[in-house]
Formats: sequence, structure tokens, C-alpha cells
Amino acid sequence: MAGDKLLHTIEGPDDLRKLKPGQLPQLCGEIREFIIDEISHNPGHLGASLGAVELAVAIHYVFDTPYDKLIWDVGHQAYAHKILTGRKDAFNTNRKKGGISGFPRMKESEYDAFGTGHASTSISAALGMAVAANMIDNNGRQHIAVIGDGSMTGGLAMEGLNNAGVSNSNILVILNDNGISIDKNVGAIREYLLGFTSSKTYNKIKDKVWLLLGGGTKYGKNTRALVRQFGNALKSTLLDKSNLFEAFNFRYFGPTDGHDVVHLIKILNDLKRIQGPKLLHTITTKGKGFKQAEKEQTKFHSPGIFDKKTGKIIENPCPDKQPPKYQTVFGRTIVELAEKNKRIVGITPAMPTGSSLNIMMNKIPERAFDVGIAEQHAVTFSAGLAAHGMIPFCNIYSTFMQRAYDQIIHDVALQKLHVVFCLDRGGLVGEDGATHHGVFDLSYLRGIPEMTIAAPMNEEELRNMMYTAQRDEIKTYAIRYPRGRGVMPEWTTPFRYLEPGKGRIIREGSDAAILSIGHTGNFAVKASAILEKENIQVAHYDMRYLKPLDEELLHHVFKAHKRIITVEDGTIVGGLGSAVIEFMSDHGYKTRVHRLGVPDKFIGQGSQPELYAMCGYDSEGIARAVREMILQQAKNITGYR
Repeated sequence: MAGDKLLHTIEGPDDLRKLKPGQLPQLCGEIREFIIDEISHNPGHLGASLGAVELAVAIHYVFDTPYDKLIWDVGHQAYAHKILTGRKDAFNTNRKKGGISGFPRMKESEYDAFGTGHASTSISAALGMAVAANMIDNNGRQHIAVIGDGSMTGGLAMEGLNNAGVSNSNILVILNDNGISIDKNVGAIREYLLGFTSSKTYNKIKDKVWLLLGGGTKYGKNTRALVRQFGNALKSTLLDKSNLFEAFNFRYFGPTDGHDVVHLIKILNDLKRIQGPKLLHTITTKGKGFKQAEKEQTKFHSPGIFDKKTGKIIENPCPDKQPPKYQTVFGRTIVELAEKNKRIVGITPAMPTGSSLNIMMNKIPERAFDVGIAEQHAVTFSAGLAAHGMIPFCNIYSTFMQRAYDQIIHDVALQKLHVVFCLDRGGLVGEDGATHHGVFDLSYLRGIPEMTIAAPMNEEELRNMMYTAQRDEIKTYAIRYPRGRGVMPEWTTPFRYLEPGKGRIIREGSDAAILSIGHTGNFAVKASAILEKENIQVAHYDMRYLKPLDEELLHHVFKAHKRIITVEDGTIVGGLGSAVIEFMSDHGYKTRVHRLGVPDKFIGQGSQPELYAMCGYDSEGIARAVREMILQQAKNITGYR
């Protein structure tokens, strides 16, 4: 019956394929309602997944998943896919500790053909699978890459297209074109796609010819070929440019309505029979089906808790004077500095709102640049600016900076260029999980010569490090700071120069010493207060800089203490703890050093406090480690950990 609910009957794609095409629009509506219900109280990525519902339904309806391989890029558009592939009942655990991931994850389901937390990876991965399938059995297995939310601007996507176009592999790329990633898409590719979708003349003539010829299927393959040739000639004439994707040897189809699920099924059935690389260009609306998400697409990308009836975002209850987010401090500070120093420019790869560079883009737009999802380009673009006398502040999330590692070394540090890297979301970020934790930056930057690495303990230190970084004597300088709020409700002090390689003494004590870097110093402060109540006196030193290390301060620490604990919000392999042990070995000290940080494994999702506690470097974990060291010393247990 038309009024019966359909979603509760779907446990997997086999159940989906039992439905009639005419029932699918109702199912899409129910999936949207389900996603909105869940995400309104269990925060996640809303807008992108609402926009991809029909794509998920049509693909699983037409293709034989999981035998046919489906890759979602970026992964946060895949909620409907997860709901349709046996995870509907577990969706209330989405992004929670021990629950299902907010992104496709190979270990989670056979339907997740490839893990996709970062953007622009799908085409290369699908091509690799297609080539492997040809080598193994050559049995017509389909490989589908759904690339959306601005991911086509990434250089890796272009590399994948370039290779796939000469491979003759059976690969279908579905371009989910919604004109936005988190913020509005930018760049020439965006303008190119917009030319297709906004040309009324082209679309009107194309539709009339298609209908005249019976939808392209009535008269056989020769008619379809004729329509394609006519369409390409028309595009070239109207837009005065050749088809980008045809230039990559992809057979291009579209653009088409990505929310017409019945029409999508017809198109996909046609495309399934066409061999070789092909691309279907679909037009979708991010946030489709939820009025507020369609209207405020950036805000509803990942809105937190909201009222599903009114769309009002519900802020967590906090004291009146709550500390600002580190991201907000960055955004306000770069404007302050740029207003005084005309050489300062800001750069971000598609994250102006998340990083708060949008504050500068609003106030000084001519000196703030969003370069799209293109981290490698962002770094080398910054290098070019610096080579010509500017002082670029290149703001990239820590986990995404990993994608530009060679550019940091080859294009910036090797040439001793004055680029300031602001690594947002350093450390454990929470519910996004392993793909987004920024836990490797301290380690992967420390091995680079000519690199200064700083980490602020609070908002005031972030401001002062940014002030220090723009001075003329500075070269390559990295500041990493965590996601979320700091500890200072307000500050009134003027900018202060923080000499690279100089830490500070927070407090002295005789029983043990804590060496911290960055925001973890606040955990150490609380741990010291806990231990003081137990009559345990702990010294605490904020290193501020991982490179260069404050060797004068370290000599003081090692001469005064036999029990030392290092604390960092990053992997303990190669970070602060490793640097301190190297110093100890180089200078012949015989001291017990215990390292606290992220262990040498990938950490899943959970809230930040849950993950800090799990890794043992929250305030209770630090206090526990101090007690254990003292107890072991009392039992004459020696050695190194």
C-alpha cells in the first residue's frame, strides 16, 4: 500500500531491489526523514548526505553491490548508503565511541569498498580495483566512484582521471555536483561546471533532441552516439570550450537531475552496459529535503544538535563568559596582524569557515585566499607568495597537511621561505575518528630542517606565537593547536614576542617533573592540583616549542629531577617524548622518562574527553602516571619506559 512505510523493510540492497521504481521516491523521503531524526540529536554530517539520497538508492538498485564496488568521495555523503547496507539499526551509534564510523570503513562492512575520510581519492582507488579485477578474472565487475562536495578540485582527482582515461578500465565516475564543499566551491573547475548547468540554451536544446529521439534508447546505439556527438558540439559552441572530461577520454553524460531517482535508474542501467571509463554529471542540492539545510548549507554541513522542526541549532549550555575556540582566536588575530602588516596574506584549502579565515575574507578579501580542496597547491602557492616578499599564513587542518608533506620540505623549508603554517585540529579531534585525528604533525614536522614548531597552551599564547611568526627574522614556522575551546574567557595583554626555542616554568616541585607541549599543559595543571592534595609536589614546564627545544630548560629539569613525564596530544612515536629522550641520551643523563600521548596505533571515534582518557593523558591519567612512577621508585624499580 502507498501509505505503508518502506524503510523498515530494507535490511540490505537485496530488499531494495524488490521494490518497484515507482516506490523509490517514497523510500528516499523516508531515508531523509530518518537521517534528520537521527542527526538532530546525534550530531554528524547532515547536508551532504541529504543531497546524495537518490544517488545511493539508484546505485544500489541498479548495481550488484557489494560484488560491484562502490566508493564514496568524500565519505561524509554516505549516510544513506550506510542505512541501505545493513546499518540502519546501528545508526544511532554513528560517530560514537565503539559505534559505526561517520565515514565508509572497509572493516565495518563489505559494502564499504574503500575507506574515504579525505577528499579526491575515489577515482584512483576505483581505477586500481578495476585494473585488478581485469587481471584476476575479467568478469565485468563494475566500479563506481561517487565524487562530490568539491572533491573534483583536488589534484589527486585529476591524476586519477588522467590515468583512467587511457586504461580502458570499466569505471563509472558519478560527479555529485552541488556547488559546495563546506563553503562555496571556488576555482576554474567550479566555473566550468557552472557553465554546463547554467546554459539554458544548451539544456533546452539537449532535452528537446533527447525527447525527439525517444530518450536515446528507442533507436539504438547509433542514435545515442549521434546525440552524444551533437551534445558535445553544442557544448563546445555555446560554452566556447571543449568537454574537460572527454579530453580525459571519459565518455561524458549529463548534466542530469540527481534527485530524480527513477530517471537515474534508467540512466545507470544504460551506462552499466557501456564499457570503459565514463562520467555521469548529476546536479544535486546539499541539504535537500530540509529547508534550513538547503538555505544555510555551510552551517548545516555538520550542525551539531538542532530542532528538526524549526531548524534552530541548539548550543550546548555554557557559562556566560566561555573561552573562545582556538579557531576564532586565529581568525581575529590574523586580521589584527594583517591590518598592521600589509605583507600578511591568508590561505586555506576549502576551509575558510572551519578555520575562521572567513573573518579575514570578509574584512580584507583581497589578501585572503580559498584555493579549494588542494592542500599541495596551498603550500606551494604560499611558497610562491613568500618568495616574492609576502608573509603567508597557510591554515590547513593537521590531518590534511599530511597530503602536502613534500611541498613543506621541498618548496618551503629547503628554500628557507617565510611561511607560517597554522595547523588547525591538531591532536585527537573527536567523533570524526582516525581519518581526521591530527596526531602525526609534531612527529612528521620535527624531522624537517629549518622548521620551527610551536604549540600554544592557551589563546594568549596562540596570539603571541602568530605575532612572533610574522616577524622578519623568522623563516618557516608551524603553529599547531587543537579543535575546540581554550581556557581563557578573555585577554587584555598586548602582543608579546615568544623567542623560538624557549619554554617556561609553570611551577616547581620536588617529587616529579611534567614536560608538556600545547593544550595538554592545561591537563598537567589540573593533575598537579590533584596531586598537591595528596602532598605530592610536581614541577611543570611548558615547552612551547618542540623545535628548537629549550635545551637550557631541559638541563635544569634533568639536573633537578629523576622522575620525568612528557605529555603531548599526538603520537608518542617521534614527538615531544622522543625528543626529550634523545636529549637525555645525547647528554648522558640517567633519568626515568615516561611518555604520555597517543599510542602507536590508529584511534577510533569518540568525544575528545573519552579519547584523552583512553590514551591516558587527561588530568587523571597524568596524576596516575606520577603516582606509579613514585611507587616504582620506592620499590627500587629502575629502567626506562
